[in-house]
Amino acid sequence: MRQATAYSVHVFTALGAALAMLAAFAAAQGDWNTMFLWIIASMVVDALDGPLARRVDVKQHADRIDGVILDLVIDFLTWVFIPVFALFESGLLPGWTGWVAALVITPVSALYFADSRMKTADGSFEGFPGAWSMVVLVFFALTPPVWVMMVVITMLTPAMFSPLIFVHPVRTKRWRVVTLPVAIAWVGSAAAIMAGADAQVLVLVLTVTSAYLLLAGLVQQST
Repeated sequence: MRQATAYSVHVFTALGAALAMLAAFAAAQGDWNTMFLWIIASMVVDALDGPLARRVDVKQHADRIDGVILDLVIDFLTWVFIPVFALFESGLLPGWTGWVAALVITPVSALYFADSRMKTADGSFEGFPGAWSMVVLVFFALTPPVWVMMVVITMLTPAMFSPLIFVHPVRTKRWRVVTLPVAIAWVGSAAAIMAGADAQVLVLVLTVTSAYLLLAGLVQQST
């Protein structure tokens, strides 16, 4: 029974691949809002599967499947590959800017996802965690000038291999009582905006929560 339960958690994680495929279908049709909604759904799966895996101890009871590798494969699709494709194909970054961004972000992110030191002892990320789906979603929601997007990309890409610390909304215990609700607020505002809700308060919530998730680890590190 415990073995079946443990393997069912792996199946739940693998559902993220189906959500990635649905996001890719939407991206192929240029339906960026629907694409992001599927990616947000995959984020929810990604947030839940880790605690479930630890609760049922998949390493002991379902060790034939390596949950870490499974998670990384799906994360690369949903956090990097599909959103960067959308950034390029949508024309949000026109001309050479789109080419440079796409062809730099993807290989650097691939290297980061294979970095054995990407997690710190407290479950935070060492270096920017390649969360390009969140960055690109904010770009789509706020549509900042091209130069602003390029500056952000130029800063965050090398930051993946920096000694800077970024919080994990679920695993980083320090400030989790604040970080977890902030992450939920980010998901809710992002989903509402991509579903077509037109409210400045949602944009404000998305902006403030994005800033917190980006900077909280740096503040913790400095203090």
